[in-house]
Amino acid sequence: MKRIGLISDTHGYLDEAVFEHFKNCDEVWHAGDFGHYGLADDLQKGLELNDKSVILRGVYGNIDGRDISSFYPENLLFTCENVKVMIQHIGGYPGRYAPGIKELIRDEKVQLFISGHSHILKVMFDEKLQCLHMNPGAAGKQGWHKVRTLIRFAIDGENIKDCEVIELN
Repeated sequence: MKRIGLISDTHGYLDEAVFEHFKNCDEVWHAGDFGHYGLADDLQKGLELNDKSVILRGVYGNIDGRDISSFYPENLLFTCENVKVMIQHIGGYPGRYAPGIKELIRDEKVQLFISGHSHILKVMFDEKLQCLHMNPGAAGKQGWHKVRTLIRFAIDGENIKDCEVIELN
């Protein structure tokens, strides 16, 4: 079983509370708009303070510069436990996917699709594609959102479970 922390749209601001909320996570996934590479580095270092090796995965977003896009890809496709995962910052959601995303989900048989960008927290299942979609909202202070959010969940074999929405003060 893997415990996952999901974050997006930090826009250069990393709330110290993130480390407490993700302290028991095995992996943390950032769905883009880090803001700068220093934030990614601070996130990785902060996660490792719990005497535990934590995998940080991420994609670049539309506000990220070359410092992020040279290290993180636009699209990330991988398997966690027995779940095929895809992350892309600008990806849309069921019924309103960004161009090409629906086809990628279908062709790659993705079971969990994660996006950011909208600053709107969403967890919804796409019946047609048999794929769970998650957008953790925004954890940064920049943008029009009123509540900063994260998601924490677990993947156990083929099961995605224990999904928790976290609001940051």
